Amino acid sequence: MITSRTAFLAAPVLMGAYGLIRILGGLDDSRGPGPAWSLGHLCFLGALALFVRGLADMRTAAGRGGLSTTALWTGTAGAVALGAQFVIDLVVGFLSADRGAMDELFVRIQDVPGVLPAVYDFGPLLFFVGQLVLVCQLAKRRILKPWAPVLVLMAATVPLAGKDLIPVGALLLLVAFAPLYRGVATVEVKTGATA
Repeated sequence: MITSRTAFLAAPVLMGAYGLIRILGGLDDSRGPGPAWSLGHLCFLGALALFVRGLADMRTAAGRGGLSTTALWTGTAGAVALGAQFVIDLVVGFLSADRGAMDELFVRIQDVPGVLPAVYDFGPLLFFVGQLVLVCQLAKRRILKPWAPVLVLMAATVPLAGKDLIPVGALLLLVAFAPLYRGVATVEVKTGATA
C-alpha cells in the first residue's frame, strides 16, 4: 500500500523519469512509437495516480473546508483529463508503425468534437490549479514552506518553455513537497491539524 509520504516522493520521481525517458527517446529526432514512448507514458500515468493520492492528503491537511474540497475535485478532474491524454498517447503508440502513422491518428482523435479542449487544452490545466490551491493552503498553515507555492507554479509552467524541462519541474516538486515525504508534516497530513 502506498503511504502519503511515499506518494509525495514517488510522484515527482516518476514524473522526472517520464521527462528523462522522453529526452532519451527523442535523441534520434523521432519520438514514438516504441518501448521508450510506452515506458515514459506509463511512468507519467503512475505519477498522476500518486499525485491524486497527494491531492486527497493535502485536502485533509488543509482542513477539509469548501476551498480545499473544491481544489481536490478540480485537481482530480484535471488529472482525469491529463490521464486520458496519456492513455490516448499509449494507444496511438501501440496502433502505429511509425511517427507518421501516429500523427495521422492523433489528428483523427483530436478532430472528434470536444476532445481537444477537454483532453488537451483546458482540462489538464485544472490539475495544476487544484494542486496549486492546496499547496497555498498548506503553506498558509505552515505545513509547507512559504515558497512552496512558487515552486509548484514554476513546476507547472517550466514545461511550457520546452518539454525537455519536465525533469526540472519534477525537481522543483521534490523540493516543494519535502516536508511531506520526509515526515516533517506526517502528523498534519494524517490528522488535518495545523502546525
